[in-house]
Amino acid sequence: MTTTPHPLISSTDVHGAACYGPDGEHVGEIDHLMIDKKSGMVAYAVIGFGGFMGLGEDHYPLPWGSMSYDVEKGGYRVNVTKDQFQSAPARDDGWDRDRRWEERVHTHFGAPYYW
Repeated sequence: MTTTPHPLISSTDVHGAACYGPDGEHVGEIDHLMIDKKSGMVAYAVIGFGGFMGLGEDHYPLPWGSMSYDVEKGGYRVNVTKDQFQSAPARDDGWDRDRRWEERVHTHFGAPYYW
């Protein structure tokens, strides 16, 4: 009998999930998700990276469309390099209410819009 991996994942399993860059190197963990209220679709995974043991860690919202789950690694592949993270559009506290910023960040990461 063959078992097929289930296509769903609990949000508790996504929080803290490892993220790996195109080269397979660990780049951070998912801190939390941002969900579109109307569609219910995940818009962003806010990735924590850098720092040591949670100190000095930075967080950046990465478009969900730029990520895919890697069964072998048990984490998410992000099609983003460290250089792309560092050169990403700066964000203010109101980034989640600024459609122009969202357009820039989706373009920067080559991700489809979620809206």
